[in-house]
Amino acid sequence: MFVRLSAAMAAIALLTGPACAEGAKLTDPQIAHIAYTAGVLDVAAAKQALLKAHSPEVKSFAEDMVRDHEAVNKQALDLVKKLNVTPEDNDTSKALSKQAADKLAELGKLSGAAFDKAYVANEVAYHKAVDSALETQLIPSASNAELKSLLQTGLKIFQGHEQHAEHVAASLK
Repeated sequence: MFVRLSAAMAAIALLTGPACAEGAKLTDPQIAHIAYTAGVLDVAAAKQALLKAHSPEVKSFAEDMVRDHEAVNKQALDLVKKLNVTPEDNDTSKALSKQAADKLAELGKLSGAAFDKAYVANEVAYHKAVDSALETQLIPSASNAELKSLLQTGLKIFQGHEQHAEHVAASLK
C-alpha cells in the first residue's frame, strides 16, 4: 500500500509541480533536470538493491537499471553540453529527490525477500509514474527537437523497464 502511495505522490509531483500548477509551461532546462534526476534516483535505488537483494533475478534487474539509466543520463549530459543549456533544479526535481531519499531509507530497513519484493514493487510504481510523466508532460512540453527525441528514446527504454519489473515482481510471489 505504501509503495502505491509513494508512486502516486511521485506521479503527482511530476505532473503537478508548481510550474504546471500555475499554468506555466516547463522549460527545456527544467525538463532536462527532471528527467536526469529521475534517472539518477533510479540508479541510486538500483545500487542499494545490488547490495541488499537476495534474489539473483532482482540483482540482475538492478544491474540493468544502473547500466541503462547511466547510459541515458550520459546522453542527456552530452546533449545539454552540446546545446549549451544548464539544467535547472526546480520544485519537481526537488520533490522527486526528497521522495526517493525517503524510499531508500524505508527500503534500507528491509532485508532478504522482503527487500526484494519492496524494491521491485517500487520499481514498477516508479517506472509507471515516470513513464506517464514523460508521455503526458515532459515530452509534449519539450521545445528542442533533440531533447524531445532523447526523451522519446528514454520513454521506450523505461517502458521496457516497467515490463521487466512487472515480470520480476510476478516471479517473486
